[in-house]
Amino acid sequence: MEPKTSIVSSSSSKPSNPNPNPNPKNRDFLIHLEAYLAKRDGVDKLLKISRYASKIILASSVIPESLPFSLRLKSFESSVGVSRKAFRLGKFVQDVNALRSANISSKEELLLSILAYGGEGLYYFVEQFVWLGKAGLIDKKNLNSLQKISAWCEFIGYIGSVSLKVKELRQISEDEQCLLSTREISMIRGFGYADEEEKLRKLRLKKLMKRLSVIQDFADGLMALADISDGKGMLSAPLLLSSAGLLSALISTHKNWISC
Repeated sequence: MEPKTSIVSSSSSKPSNPNPNPNPKNRDFLIHLEAYLAKRDGVDKLLKISRYASKIILASSVIPESLPFSLRLKSFESSVGVSRKAFRLGKFVQDVNALRSANISSKEELLLSILAYGGEGLYYFVEQFVWLGKAGLIDKKNLNSLQKISAWCEFIGYIGSVSLKVKELRQISEDEQCLLSTREISMIRGFGYADEEEKLRKLRLKKLMKRLSVIQDFADGLMALADISDGKGMLSAPLLLSSAGLLSALISTHKNWISC
């Protein structure tokens, strides 16, 4: 199973940083990189990229299975997968806090928030025991059942997450149309509209990031569905799932990079 990014805004997946660096392009690269690597999700997503890049190479048969490097690559991919689970220790707490602080204005939003944050939170909670089982600290006899429960929780979380983000995208589109109307009126009257332009730029960036987050959720949801079905079915082809995993990892890395 793969961890999600934060549910609301970008994984993923919690609300985006309210005070992002206003001039990220002006930051020193190494200082920016240090800040990125100091974040749990930053290191986790780099590991995710390396894992799914390895899985794509293996699934595409670029390297013959008979070569020793192919065996080493399989071992590397498996080790990275177990290592990534350690990054989920205690991560369920962020979903508990997100649900507590969610701005809920209707019963529909309450239900979707419970599905999104509750599903993801339970997923992270169960994944702690999956990691302990794979690490050999607890008995592995219940490992398959734990992984199945984890997959269902994750998939349910993505249903709620995508639904919430679609609602947010509709609201963003409405806000964008209002700003366009305001800008047009200002232009007709000969007033300055620099403020409206800046608001539009930020709103469109937010809209883009939200769309990327939805794409990421679909990619991760596809992998969760494959885990539920034990890798059976048309949507469980190794190369397709590996590509979905890499796409999700790249989107997460981009979101985390611009937010730190």
